[in-house]
Amino acid sequence: MAGQTGAIVQQSLNALMGDTAFLPNLQNQAREQAFLSLAAILSTPNKVHKAFLRITVDNGNVVRIPAYRIQHNDTLGPYKGGIRFHELVSEDEVTNLAALMTLKNALHEVPFGGGKGGVVINPRSYSARELYLICKKYVQYFSDVLGPDKDIPAPDMGTGEREMDWMMSEYKSIHPGHPYLGSFTGKSVINGGSLGRREATGKGVYFTFRYMLHDFLKAQIGWLAGSTNPFVQTALAHSDRPLSIAVQGFGNVGSIAALEAYKCAYLHNKVVAVSDRNVTLFNSDGLSIPLLIEYAARHQGDLPDSETALAELDLKAQILSREDVLFLDVDVLILAALEEQIRKDNVGHVKARIIVEGANAPVTGEADEALTSRGTIVIPDILANAGGVIVSYFEWLQGRETQFFTEEQVFKMLYDKMQKTLNGILPAFFGDPFPLRQNCYNHAVMKLSTMLYRQGKLY
Repeated sequence: MAGQTGAIVQQSLNALMGDTAFLPNLQNQAREQAFLSLAAILSTPNKVHKAFLRITVDNGNVVRIPAYRIQHNDTLGPYKGGIRFHELVSEDEVTNLAALMTLKNALHEVPFGGGKGGVVINPRSYSARELYLICKKYVQYFSDVLGPDKDIPAPDMGTGEREMDWMMSEYKSIHPGHPYLGSFTGKSVINGGSLGRREATGKGVYFTFRYMLHDFLKAQIGWLAGSTNPFVQTALAHSDRPLSIAVQGFGNVGSIAALEAYKCAYLHNKVVAVSDRNVTLFNSDGLSIPLLIEYAARHQGDLPDSETALAELDLKAQILSREDVLFLDVDVLILAALEEQIRKDNVGHVKARIIVEGANAPVTGEADEALTSRGTIVIPDILANAGGVIVSYFEWLQGRETQFFTEEQVFKMLYDKMQKTLNGILPAFFGDPFPLRQNCYNHAVMKLSTMLYRQGKLY
C-alpha cells in the first residue's frame, strides 16, 4: 500500500498482535501466520484497473487520457469510493485512497469495501461536452467491474452530481433492465440522489470537531479534568473560550465546514481565514462566510483575490498567499484542499493546536509525528471526513428501496452514526497518550481482521 496508510496498518497489526483478547483462538505459530496473512491482504489492493480513455476533443483531435479504478478490499461489502478528476492523479495515489476507504468504512461500520477512481485531467481545461464524453468513456471502459452490488463510485475532487448523473445514465444504457439507481451515489436529487449528500462531508468534518470539543468533553469532564494526557490538556484549553479558525480549501467540503463553524451555537467560533487555489483571505475579527459562499458561487468557485473585488463585496480582509493559511496564529486549522499540505519541511511553522483533516491525507506521516509530539490534536481524515460515504450509503439504501429520506432525517442519521463512532474512539484516545489517528486505524483493522478470520480468509 502506498504512503503512510500502509505503515499505520502495520503498526495497528503490531499493536493487536500482543492483545490476547483479540482473536484469542489464534495462538503461537497459528497467530503469527494469521497476522502475516492480514498484513498481505490489507497492504495490497484486490484489483487494479487502468485504461486510456479515447476522447475526441472540441478541436477535432483525438486524445488518450489515463484513468483508474482501484478495488482495494470488499470484505465488508461492495467496493465504494469516489472518482477524482485532477492532473496529479496517479495509480499510487488512487491505490492509497482506496485503502483509506476500506479503513474508513470499517471504522464507521458502513457495509462497504474500499475503492477509488481517478482520471488524469484538469477539469477546468475541458468544456462541458468534453467532460461529458470523459464520463461516458469512463463507464464504458470500466462497466464490467462497476455496479450496485460490485463497485459504487461517488464524487470526489473535480467531480460532482453532474458527473454522477452522466455516469449513471451511461451505466443504465449499457445494462438495460438491470437495477441502476445504486450504481453511483452523489447524484442530483431528481436522478435518485439523497438530500444532504452535497453538504454531508463538510458537515461531518465540523461535527467531528464540535462533538469532541463540546459534547464529549462536557459529558466526561469529571474524569478528564485531572488528566496529564497532553491531548486532554489541549482539548480542555480550547473547550470553553472563543476559538479562531482557519480553513484551507473553499470547495464543497471547506466552504460547508466554514459555514458550520460560522453558524455554530455551541462553540464561540470566529472564522478568521479561508483560502482557495489562488489566495488566502484573513481578518482577525472574522469573515462573513455566507457572503464568500455567494461570491464563490458566482465566480466558478473562486474567492475574491483583489482589493477591487473585496471593495465591491464590501468585505474587509487582508489578501495573503494561498499557503499562508497553514501558518497563521489560529486555534484550529481545517484542511480541506489537497494531500500532503503539512509536511516535514513546513510543520515547524504550523501554529494551530487543533487540526481537522477534511481532505484525504493532508498531513504526512512525519508531520503527524511532529505535531503529536507537541500535543497538537490531529483529527484524522478517516474519522472526520466520512460524512460523504455515510450519506452515500443512505442514498444507496434509498435507491434499493425506492423511498427517500428528508434532509432532516439524513443529517440526524449522519450525526447519530458519527457520534457512535466518536463515542467508541474518544475514550481510548483521551485515556492514554496515543495519537488519535492510530486509535482509529486500530479499530478499523480490528474490525477487518475479525471479519477476515470469520470468513476463513487467513489460511
